[in-house]
Amino acid sequence: MYRKYRPQNFKEIVGQNHIKITLEHEIESGKIAHAYLFCGPRAVGKTTIARVFTKAVNCLKRKNNEQDPCNDCLMCEQITTGRSLDVIEIDAASHTGVDNVRENIIAATRVMPVQAKYKVFIIDEIHMLSVSAFNALLKIIEEPPEFVIFILCTTEVHKVPTTIISRCQRFDFKRISVNEITSKLQYIVSKEGVSIDRNILETIARHSEGHMRDAESLLGQVISISGKEVTAEEADLVIPRSNLGEAIRLIEFLSKKDSSSGIGLVNKLIDEGINLNRFLIDVIELLRKIMLAKLSPTLSEKLGLALGESLEAQINQVSRDLTLDQVVVFIERLLIVKNEIKSSFIMQLPLEVAITELGLSGTSKIYFPVGQPSPVAPTRTNPIRPSLSGSGTKPNNPGAVDRETIISKWNEVLAKIKKYNHSLSLILRVCQPVEVNGSQLCLAFKYKFHKDRMSEDAIRKIVERVLEEVYGETLYIEAVVDENLEIAPAPMPEVAVPNEPQSNNGNDEPAVEKKTDEGQDNLIDNLLKTFGGKIVK
Repeated sequence: MYRKYRPQNFKEIVGQNHIKITLEHEIESGKIAHAYLFCGPRAVGKTTIARVFTKAVNCLKRKNNEQDPCNDCLMCEQITTGRSLDVIEIDAASHTGVDNVRENIIAATRVMPVQAKYKVFIIDEIHMLSVSAFNALLKIIEEPPEFVIFILCTTEVHKVPTTIISRCQRFDFKRISVNEITSKLQYIVSKEGVSIDRNILETIARHSEGHMRDAESLLGQVISISGKEVTAEEADLVIPRSNLGEAIRLIEFLSKKDSSSGIGLVNKLIDEGINLNRFLIDVIELLRKIMLAKLSPTLSEKLGLALGESLEAQINQVSRDLTLDQVVVFIERLLIVKNEIKSSFIMQLPLEVAITELGLSGTSKIYFPVGQPSPVAPTRTNPIRPSLSGSGTKPNNPGAVDRETIISKWNEVLAKIKKYNHSLSLILRVCQPVEVNGSQLCLAFKYKFHKDRMSEDAIRKIVERVLEEVYGETLYIEAVVDENLEIAPAPMPEVAVPNEPQSNNGNDEPAVEKKTDEGQDNLIDNLLKTFGGKIVK
């Protein structure tokens, strides 16, 4: 299908307008460069434009104020069918050596064109040439004969030497949009006399991810299995199922705080055998598109997921009911879910919990630690913890403990922690209580490995138990990383724990912690206890 409907002039080329316009102006003015570099993803029109350009500069019937080739003259016909002796297409991946460059390119440039005005070399995958081959090509590209044009195509321009790039006019190709691909597919099915719903064409276009050749090949498969009338059921046999419509529905349920319908939708999709991880990626990409659109419509157009007309209308409708703050909360929470489902014994349970939490959370900003503090919203309020409803333990008087109270008794916390886990008390010495929000205590660490240690369930429970003993309130730990945190050079002093019996080593005097005369010994001892290991030298 893609060979049958390959564009034969500039008007038929889909997308790449910034390149087409420049080349058309050069053809009109007659100011043709001697070397061009076409770089960009695969299947976006590099070779196609190279062939159309070659026909246009060699067309025998093209007038001076025109850009497109006539496609009727002898030269156009020969170039279209690949029979022109003056147009040499070379696959550099198969001719990487210096000898091939000398024999197939350098030697051929010394011979005048047989019939055409220009002898054109279209070299595909130019980045595959060897270093010696590039060196051999360098001189002829810099100063070729007036009748020679080079068009170099590559998908990996970073592998092309800068000495080659600097001698070419460079054009960067982009992926083709969903709407542009859909329009081309619509043109093809009308020519083929095939009846097919536009939604199916948009699905094909989205699945091709901006590669026209992939879209045309997939359309050919759909037509071959369905005939002249394509149904959605037949198309699903060929096209990998898209769940974007269902992803939009889930976002809509979240916006309406309809947790019941959201959980029902997730389980329905699970029963149908969808990949939950792929579905979550679709939801997050759609939320990202909404976030970008609320920040700037231009950002959404350039960076957002391309959907097609029907889905664009649906997502725009859902977006109206969401604030930017809500969208950020949804993204942060679902990013956590994406990691949790890998280890969950009930695959959909983390997503169900998240849907429930988001339905109960109101519009306040929720902070869910994901390894780093959220850069979007520095304030963190209304924390949600499943243990509040499951443990039967509730804060006695939320908000009664403030940061000053926490700091005033922090030494007591360290002392009590030490009886459970000595190395844990050392980790807590290098943290900073930065905020108390209701029953949530935020602890900042300078290093991520300390934060990760504190985030472990067993460690966190120990700390929360001691906090309740010291402050008489149920507090929950939130660990974050602050690289700018200033750590005190010396550890906090030990204090006696109230109502704790003192060990006496067999006599009546309380035990006193032995201290070495050298501070260096204490430092090394603390390091060993914190990180484990032994002194080997």
